[in-house]
Amino acid sequence: MRQRVLRLLDSGQTISSVSRQTGVSRATVRQWRDHPDRPPSRTASCPRCQEILQPPTPGDVYAYLLGLYLGDGCISAVGDPAKQVWSLRIMCADAWPGLQEECVQALTVIRPGNKVRRLPRQGCTEINCFSKHWPHLFPQHGPGKKHERRISLESWQREIVEANPGSLARGLFHSDGCRSNNRVRREFGGRSQWYEYPRYLFVNESRDILTLCEETLDMLGVAWSRPKPNTVSVARREAVERLDEFVGPKH
Repeated sequence: MRQRVLRLLDSGQTISSVSRQTGVSRATVRQWRDHPDRPPSRTASCPRCQEILQPPTPGDVYAYLLGLYLGDGCISAVGDPAKQVWSLRIMCADAWPGLQEECVQALTVIRPGNKVRRLPRQGCTEINCFSKHWPHLFPQHGPGKKHERRISLESWQREIVEANPGSLARGLFHSDGCRSNNRVRREFGGRSQWYEYPRYLFVNESRDILTLCEETLDMLGVAWSRPKPNTVSVARREAVERLDEFVGPKH
């Protein structure tokens, strides 16, 4: 984009004209014109837009945010579509203020130069952040609902997930999952007895996201089952204890 802006300026076009064509603010166009050799600031740059593509860092925070996005997040255009500004919106239940805070921190770390907002909604809080680079950082973005289109990770995303499977699991279960006590009744010696045990459930309508959750649990050595077509369950004692190391109860 920077090179395109400079080429348009070299062709004799005005700052205002270039700004309208590219969606880049006039102040930024003017700065690039006056300082063509100055490298862009780190906070304004995107690791997926650099000449040498880099993965987002730190990897554990990105993997956690990826889990939140796949579960309860969406990316939508802000204002004039020609400006290509996007909002990453993640819905967080008001019952879990600690999760809201973790979401805010993750957004702040991944896009340190962008403001994070909290907007109250009915029964939940929308946490959002504006940036031109969300579709670059989350290429799973596309038209329609996530469960109605294919969701697959890019190779660079898979490298991050393989290095930080616990962080992705945490993000997935913090969004569309839960840790709760399951109460069941069993017959012993002709008598009916109740007992409880903790388990994790992850519920999502996307087959691809369910598969990604299962693959992530496999990386962690966590046994799972699919009791329903849209549900992944972790119920074995040792499996729950293992997943507790990365997720734990919501807070």
